[in-house]
Amino acid sequence: MNSPPNSVAETPAGIPLIHAGFWIRLFAGLIDLVVMLIPFSVIVTFLAVGMNIWNSFFFGLRPGQPLPDDLAQKGPLLVSIGMAVFILLGWFYFAFLESSSWRATVGKHHLGLCVGDERGNRIGFWQATRRFAGGRLLFHLPVIGVYYFLVDCLCIAVLKRNRAIHDILSGCLVLQDSEFLPK
Repeated sequence: MNSPPNSVAETPAGIPLIHAGFWIRLFAGLIDLVVMLIPFSVIVTFLAVGMNIWNSFFFGLRPGQPLPDDLAQKGPLLVSIGMAVFILLGWFYFAFLESSSWRATVGKHHLGLCVGDERGNRIGFWQATRRFAGGRLLFHLPVIGVYYFLVDCLCIAVLKRNRAIHDILSGCLVLQDSEFLPK
């Protein structure tokens, strides 16, 4: 089923599959980032309070001053825990929502997009997990993660059916007009 970018293909039932383009997926991703940053910020704040570095972390830092001792000692642990929390939060957010009856994250849902398999059908939790692992999880790798993310995003603009690498690896499509697709 080779079709040019932004083309309309059909499922065996004759329902059109309209592949979501680069810009609408970018906006959906930005909405999802904001949605994820809200609970992440709350969790990191509680971690900082629990580690007793909230005062130096949030209020005691001034430009040009050295880090307070407690922040210098506990800061790397806070960053490591924060990164682990962000990855787990992202995995739950994307895998559960994309495999739910919504078939989309908050950003995708509000822009009329959904995630489906090659035929437009709802994907399962483990397929959504593979999609997350092939995209957002790899972004967190030091140094190469940023390059991978940029290439992954660029693929949406240039590949057939507007697919990113993580879409290809997981056998998924991001589609428009989700209300017309099979549930």
